Amino acid sequence: MHIPDGYLSPATCAALYGGSAPFWYVALNRVKKALHTRLVPLLSLFAAFCFVIMMFNLPLPGGTTGHAVGIGLATVVLGPWAAMLAVSIALIIQALFFGDGGITAIGANCFNMAIVGSLASYVVYRAVAGRAAIASPRRVIAAGLAGYCAINLSALFAAIEFGIQPMLFHDAAGAPLYCPYPLSIAIPAMMIGHLTIAGLAELFVSAGAVAFLQQSDPSLLRATSGLPATQIGATRIGATRAGPVDPSPGVFQPRPTSLRPLWAALGALMILTPLGILAAGSAWGEWVASDYANPAIRQQMAASSLNQTPPRRAPEGLERWSGLWTAPFARYAPPYVRSAAFGYLLSGMFGVGLVLLGSFGVGKVLRNGKV
Repeated sequence: MHIPDGYLSPATCAALYGGSAPFWYVALNRVKKALHTRLVPLLSLFAAFCFVIMMFNLPLPGGTTGHAVGIGLATVVLGPWAAMLAVSIALIIQALFFGDGGITAIGANCFNMAIVGSLASYVVYRAVAGRAAIASPRRVIAAGLAGYCAINLSALFAAIEFGIQPMLFHDAAGAPLYCPYPLSIAIPAMMIGHLTIAGLAELFVSAGAVAFLQQSDPSLLRATSGLPATQIGATRIGATRAGPVDPSPGVFQPRPTSLRPLWAALGALMILTPLGILAAGSAWGEWVASDYANPAIRQQMAASSLNQTPPRRAPEGLERWSGLWTAPFARYAPPYVRSAAFGYLLSGMFGVGLVLLGSFGVGKVLRNGKV
């Protein structure tokens, strides 16, 4: 679902940067107003979590791969606006340093996953959870469904952006300039894997983490509960441990000690990142220009695209724009590290560090009143 450089036209990329900008602006201002609640450590934690969880690739039908994103969990804890920033920070670091998504497509990837995903998660979670108590199993179900709907809606938006390219942008002979697959192929090719494997992974991640938080720190679930402070009994019970309960709903002040189990869980996930390279193959629509000349990869492309044979060579625009940016640790493989697993682990550690720096940098800018 990380759209690379060259698969979308410059006009499409510009439109999606423009579409993302108002949401980023509102999100920054919403987070700025909530900085007194010590939101930055939480935003940093969940931005890093989203970065790490996206490194765990899963095999999908047709020989491609996919992954969970962590949108559902981030939204349930942070709310939709802070979740937009958390996921966007992770996606920007992935594109700039690891080549996971193109720099021209940062706006598109953030729009699909961070913006559409967060808004969809919030709407579904609030609709399904209703007025249930914080500790209710209904909220676990709501979180799972929120994550499932969010990742599939994000995938659908990406599929539509892929699929309109050959219709809108082609040469005089009718050959596609960018993504070569129309809507009739892009939508089922993207959605089959996400409605099944990747969507279920997001569902279990979101539901499982919320069930854990209900037992370990229910106050973290307060901000998006929609319940007035007087009705959040579970949060008040945990107030002496997690921090003071603010009388205004949607505001949580975590003490550093309350986040230690979550940081420990993030560290454990980071150590396990080498498992993410066990699933072979690329995600659908993330093939590089040279792959179009590789017989084995061409066969995989056809198998995952309803058996439509790909073009004999990469589309002209794709070939031109795909080399725009060379990430220093492309495909999470640091130079001069022979072991793929160790290189992947180092990339995960380095990426988490960059995400944390980026998140705290955003917090510092907001505190200084730059936005």
